[in-house]
Amino acid sequence: MAEDDMYTKDGTMNIHNKPANKKKTGQWKACRFILGNECCERLAYYGMSTNLVNYLQIRLNQGNVTASNNVTNWSGTCYITPLIGAFLADAYFGRFWIIAIFSIIYFCGMVLLTMTASIKGLRPSCDDNGCDPTKLQSAVCFIALYLIALGTGGIKPCVSSFGADQFDVNDEAEKKKKSSFFNWFYLSINVGALIASSVLVWIQMNVGWGWGFGIPAVAMAIAVVSFFSGSRMYRLQKPGGSPLTRICQVLVASTRKYHVKVPNNKSLLYETKDAESNIKGSCKLEHTEKLRFFDKAAVEVESDHVKSSNNPWKLCTVTQVEELKSILRLLPVWATGILFSTVYSQMSTMFVLQGNTMDQHMGPNFKIPSASLSLFDTLSVIFWAPVYDRIIVPFARKFTGHERGFTQLQRMGIGLVISIISMIVAGILEVIRLNYVRKHNYYDLEYIPMSIFWQVPQYFLIGCAEVFTFIGQLEFYYDQAPDATRSLCSALSLTTNALGNYLSTLLVTIVNKVTTRNGKMGWIPDNMNRGHLDYFYWLLAILSLLNFLVYLWIAKWYTYKKVTGRPG
Repeated sequence: MAEDDMYTKDGTMNIHNKPANKKKTGQWKACRFILGNECCERLAYYGMSTNLVNYLQIRLNQGNVTASNNVTNWSGTCYITPLIGAFLADAYFGRFWIIAIFSIIYFCGMVLLTMTASIKGLRPSCDDNGCDPTKLQSAVCFIALYLIALGTGGIKPCVSSFGADQFDVNDEAEKKKKSSFFNWFYLSINVGALIASSVLVWIQMNVGWGWGFGIPAVAMAIAVVSFFSGSRMYRLQKPGGSPLTRICQVLVASTRKYHVKVPNNKSLLYETKDAESNIKGSCKLEHTEKLRFFDKAAVEVESDHVKSSNNPWKLCTVTQVEELKSILRLLPVWATGILFSTVYSQMSTMFVLQGNTMDQHMGPNFKIPSASLSLFDTLSVIFWAPVYDRIIVPFARKFTGHERGFTQLQRMGIGLVISIISMIVAGILEVIRLNYVRKHNYYDLEYIPMSIFWQVPQYFLIGCAEVFTFIGQLEFYYDQAPDATRSLCSALSLTTNALGNYLSTLLVTIVNKVTTRNGKMGWIPDNMNRGHLDYFYWLLAILSLLNFLVYLWIAKWYTYKKVTGRPG
């Protein structure tokens, strides 16, 4: 084998900061450790978050609206903190070290949360009338939760990109495997979630919260060990310096030259002469026609060459300008993902509260916790992910001629449609449930004699929508992000989950305030039998439909990035 063929061509290094050997590093042999880490980390996360709304109600004595809002606020924070981890990974430390450091912070949060549920003094005192937590106990619990939120900030934006880094995009055989990686990555997430939403939720509700949180803490410890075990086999992308600095340079340079005319001949715009980009770890980007104002930053004028070296605050390369353009083109697509995440967040709040009112028995003796029904969402993902990869893609390819069956934007759009259907199905079930309550005068009955398994279709539809939209987003943001900002753009995609959760909190707060005027019970009272949760589902369905129509217009407008040259 020629020396050139021994090493990767995408600029990746091994753990010892030397060029990565193709045979000894990367691909599936490295990814098994990353997938193992992700499976255990997601087991830990969903093991404590799936049933969190019930924990806050039971142990911290919170009402429906307060508990629901605390869960969505915390979940939202879990998807905002990735901006911190992503910036540090792309700019200074690289993905490997950020995942390693933040995993340890995550583990510390899991241990503290377990202590608040099991150690006397930190655990709220409970009797037959309920629990009575002190302010200190509540505070320690929330410190643990937000330590976990900080820990996720280093893992979420980096781990999928780190896995994709194990495949050299300049090698056609490895490039095809990378596309499949995102499907199997999301599958590993849901294997962990399946165990969490079934076994762990049952343990929490029937054995105890100490065990219910302790097992996820152990899972997180295994995740850390799994990740470090593959260190010798990993391929590491070099951090490219602060992307925010480069973005600001383009903004400043283009503003300074607002009066300069952009030449029609794009070859006159400034770019480095060699094949390599001047951004470490990044390939050159070809010029695109849209957002031409920023091209002014790459127009050379006489004052740019006063000194021997160019000032990047006055003159930027085409690649640097296109890096900003690529991120700006992502933003409208990103914005349409917020409402999808709002729909997705209902699984851990409104679906659970709806299920709490229904018959949870499986046979005469076994009772399934309402939060455990999210396992049907997980089963749906586990079913649809390989079906999409092995059946839908080859079938769609025959008609579309596209290598991946659908474009990434088409894939995400299909998921948005399915999410609308899921809200309609959830609303129909709630109409049927409330009619049953009215017909039999079951207003004050804690559990109405209607099986909780009628909720399965809405969970299954959400899972199907995830396979199209969330996995589509993972692949889309990795492919369309400039090479040196992949972690940051992955974090950007995750902020849709944050804003989706915050939007859910906002909608619930507004709906609760408006519908409880003049002493009315409102749509979401503590006694759900006297509310109108169906109206809330209709609201989400209408908003999702409007969001989809906007998405269609944005997708038609979108321009895919074009890469040239080799990494700097």
